[in-house]
Amino acid sequence: MSSCIRRCLKPVSAVLSFSGTAGFGAFAAEPPAPASQSIARAHPQAGKEGVAGTQAGAAAHNASHNMEARGVEQIHVTAHPFNTLGAGNDVGGRLPQDILHTPRTIDVIPHALMVQENVRSLDQALKNVPGITSSVGEGAGGLSGDQFLIRGFAAQNDIYEDGLRDFGVYTRDSFNYEAVNVIKGPSSEIFGNGTTGGAINIVTKTPQLNNREHVDFDGGSAMYFRGMVDVNRQLSDTSAFRVEGVATSNNVVGRDKVFSHRWGIAPSLAFGLGTDTTLLLQIMHQSGDGKPDYGVPVVPGADHIGRPVTQMGIPRSNWYGKDQDHDRTQDTMETARLKHRFNDHLVFHNDLRFGEYGRDFEASKAACGAACARALLAGEPQDGWVSRATGGGGAGKNVGGAPQPYKQDSWSFQDVASTVYDFRTGPLRHQLVGGFDIEYVHDQRHQYTFLTPIPAANLLYPDADVGPLVKVRGDSARGWRNLVNLPGLGQKADSSGSAFDAGIFLYDQIWFTQAWSLKGGFRWDRWQTGYNATGGNPADPNRHFNNTTNVINPTASLMYMPTARQTYYFTYATSTTPTGMYVTSGAVPIRPPGQLINKPEHATLFELGAKISAFHDRMGFTASLFRLTKDNALSADPATGQTISTGATQRNQGLELSVSGNPTRNWNISATYALYDPRTLKSQSPNQIGKMMQYVPHNQATLWTAYRLWPNTPWNVMVGGGVTWRQRVWLDLPNTARVPANVEFDAMIEHRISRHWRLSLNGYNLANRLNYGSLFVNRVTPAPGRAFIGRLTLDY
Repeated sequence: MSSCIRRCLKPVSAVLSFSGTAGFGAFAAEPPAPASQSIARAHPQAGKEGVAGTQAGAAAHNASHNMEARGVEQIHVTAHPFNTLGAGNDVGGRLPQDILHTPRTIDVIPHALMVQENVRSLDQALKNVPGITSSVGEGAGGLSGDQFLIRGFAAQNDIYEDGLRDFGVYTRDSFNYEAVNVIKGPSSEIFGNGTTGGAINIVTKTPQLNNREHVDFDGGSAMYFRGMVDVNRQLSDTSAFRVEGVATSNNVVGRDKVFSHRWGIAPSLAFGLGTDTTLLLQIMHQSGDGKPDYGVPVVPGADHIGRPVTQMGIPRSNWYGKDQDHDRTQDTMETARLKHRFNDHLVFHNDLRFGEYGRDFEASKAACGAACARALLAGEPQDGWVSRATGGGGAGKNVGGAPQPYKQDSWSFQDVASTVYDFRTGPLRHQLVGGFDIEYVHDQRHQYTFLTPIPAANLLYPDADVGPLVKVRGDSARGWRNLVNLPGLGQKADSSGSAFDAGIFLYDQIWFTQAWSLKGGFRWDRWQTGYNATGGNPADPNRHFNNTTNVINPTASLMYMPTARQTYYFTYATSTTPTGMYVTSGAVPIRPPGQLINKPEHATLFELGAKISAFHDRMGFTASLFRLTKDNALSADPATGQTISTGATQRNQGLELSVSGNPTRNWNISATYALYDPRTLKSQSPNQIGKMMQYVPHNQATLWTAYRLWPNTPWNVMVGGGVTWRQRVWLDLPNTARVPANVEFDAMIEHRISRHWRLSLNGYNLANRLNYGSLFVNRVTPAPGRAFIGRLTLDY
């Protein structure tokens, strides 16, 4: 069979890696000619590593040529832009096989899809992935930015770029994205601690051995303006430079006062392309300034079920913040990625990253109390008043855990080294992956308080102009009196946290026959966390405490691959989330010793799945059945916003399906469906047992499709559209508050003016439906209304 495949699929003259070619090749979305990519893969049955991790097409070609010259069997799978099963995982060698031959549910948002949808942020890209919802975190330190849940479990510390952790708390722009991969379920063997529901891995654009320029100009609804540039320059036969930049400004359709301004730049330099040793140097900087939107309150109706006030006649545009609210961020990451191929059997990777993150944050949380709710239910909303982080026992105090103003400075370091070794022991073939992971993160915050009460907002006619509010440091003589009194900590103004993790991982894939293989291994981590709470109330002593957790997380997969284009698997995986994982994104990452919250969360996954690349690799199909269980689950107290331990056992199980590819030359499609049964199995609160997990729908589906009409003619046009649907979800563990289903219809039309110029128009939420984006226990944020964005593209 393998010899037949080798004869039928002859190597092409230039073998292109997924991460190295989609950057400019996918700018055209679907060119008139077939947009197939040839991705060289050493099939797992051959026991060789694929070239998905290479940084350029020439590197892939040389590696393929050298292996063929030495008589090593090669499988050349032709993959179309929307059949992502041939894509690499791009995690520094820790997952050396492509998506098709990796025994895990992995959703990929390819560059071609992001171009058609005109994706501008990570949040928008993830709309194509079932099982992901956004949530607003908060507490004494405040949270916002990208806060995601995967399969109902928090993933705020599980966002990665090219396999390295991104510790920042900010809204990520997609200007330097090649693709976005979502690896579902515990992934400790790849990423270490955390990853209960999964991990989000962003694949960035990298230099290539060519000269190209790409420019986008966008404009549209709600004063939307955006400019993006992407320039690649070949410096020599083996080196290249690339830089991407973006500047964007917009308001939000359907929301008063809310806006976002950001700019970013991402230069990168690559050496050794097409050789056995490649070095990639990258810098990413993004600066943002916007108004945080903490949404609208959720209040109980006549049936005692909580609903957003916008479901009871309050305008969706009502914003209950104040004019001086702001979220200003400065985020920078410097990365060095080294790959060296010693020979056909041994490959070494080392990825190093430094990160610096700064934030100046002030927001208002809308709280509709009993009197406000009575006015709403009585049909007199003009008599209702919404508190904005005030009341609760003293002037200027924050109600319900609303975030107090703060300034935050963080920095991080991570180095991951891994080796991929292909060898034999008698008749058995092995692919051994081993290495170490060292990371350190430090966070420091200074909190501020108001000396005067913050006026409440009228429920029906909110006014953001509350006049000048005197804001002082929380460790001043007057400021500490208005600080939140945190359980076990008191009224502390300043805090700092740090965490150090040292991990070792080792796993092996063993082929017993041409079709059957077993993959298994473990990761050991030593997680050390420290926390300091100082300043503020002189009567509260300064607090200094630490926590150390040693964990071992095993994983095992049984795989059956009857052909190069079929994989069937059963996977068992575990992960641990120790206390202190959320140093930069948690207000109080750990508590004084002896509290239940200091016990780590444990997650276990059982998954049965199938992946098939069919119709000459034009289409990819995946299906999986899974059961994911988490013990000692942590949650957030709706009254204080602080992380607490429920002592609960939560389980989500279900079915996930996907199909993507190019059914015909000019037609592409991407569709997913998820059926979930999320339940709380054990809890200290009897009213939670058997109830649905918060934020997780029973059903969720996405669809996007596009077709090019009259290609290769002056009147060519591409039309496309899709829908995202999420069934209604509960907002709290006792299931007493919920939001209705989300349904969004989007569409696009594109015309190629010439070989180098393209004009397109995207429409979003065409039905102008009242959907909800970020979710929390007692409030939600209305999603943008109907919007249109036009784009002019120049590509040379």
